[in-house]
Amino acid sequence: MAVMDLHAVRRRLEANEERLSPFASRAALSRGRRVAEEPSPVRTAYQRDRDRILHTKAFRRLKHKTQVFISPSLDHYVTRLTHTLEVAQVARTITRALNLNEDLAEAASLGHDIGHGPFGHAGEEALAECLPEGFRHNYQSVRVLDRLEGSGEGLNLSFEVLDAIAKSSKAREDIFAEGWGVPETLEGQVVKTADAIAYVNHDIVDAIRAGLISEEDLPSAARQTLGTSHSERLNTLICDAIEASWAATGELTIGGDPTPTIAFSPAVRFAANELREFMFQRVYLYDSTRADAERGKRVVIYLFRHFVSHPDGISPDFSLPGDPIERRAADYVSGMTDRYAIRLARELGCPDAHGWAT
Repeated sequence: MAVMDLHAVRRRLEANEERLSPFASRAALSRGRRVAEEPSPVRTAYQRDRDRILHTKAFRRLKHKTQVFISPSLDHYVTRLTHTLEVAQVARTITRALNLNEDLAEAASLGHDIGHGPFGHAGEEALAECLPEGFRHNYQSVRVLDRLEGSGEGLNLSFEVLDAIAKSSKAREDIFAEGWGVPETLEGQVVKTADAIAYVNHDIVDAIRAGLISEEDLPSAARQTLGTSHSERLNTLICDAIEASWAATGELTIGGDPTPTIAFSPAVRFAANELREFMFQRVYLYDSTRADAERGKRVVIYLFRHFVSHPDGISPDFSLPGDPIERRAADYVSGMTDRYAIRLARELGCPDAHGWAT
């Protein structure tokens, strides 16, 4: 009986990528990994990266990490995990439409928020105040995947996936601005765009569910341009990104821009940023929302200071033994879920941890 050459499967998948846009990333042409390794016989490099991220403990913990509303006991608010899955779905839709590499976009989407600490951006702010060098979740995501997972060996992901994750964060003033560096691949740019599309929309749904706003409260110009429902806004933003970026990817132009980018039309970009500003004023900086965020910050700072003073309590699974104690404490605390951070802080005597449902 003939024995199948399994590596033929990967070679076929890599050959299929030759049908992609000339500006798409191709797994066979990847800049490689930190440590060279034998390729998978049945998966491309980006498919392998996606699977490695999916099977991490850090990915599983996203289901108990806050997106915006710190409500561990409520079922239907967006969590960091559901946000991540929405980003992956939006990114795959856009990359497929633009004939880019879906596998690269999916892998980066699944890993882009894996470095977020408990209590969402409040936890990020707290750790940034604690560490002299600051703390940003996108850089921590790379650190988790490249250094901390795999018993301190990292996952040895490809350069393109790590680059897209490192540069996935956006400037606060403009959700579609370059901010914090432009990814080297169009797929990385798609992930950054998909992140903005996902969160500006699901945060509205959560704010309505929380009773902070109603659909009718949203800026009329934004509703007129983007739509008057969650699905309409998503559809408008996704379709506009595809349409505005189509020529830039080289599919319809000859001799066009040699450095294409993922873009939005000016009208849609303006409307989306107007919606973002509204959310800051009415939701993100709202007194009760901010009060919970400040409380979460105090819990994170309490835990950080505790483990700096008691390093023996830091789990070796969440830090590297040769690092400075402040770095180890930050790695440990940032890996915690909301409910674990609350429960542990309560056991340690933190007054802010009492009265919070877990």
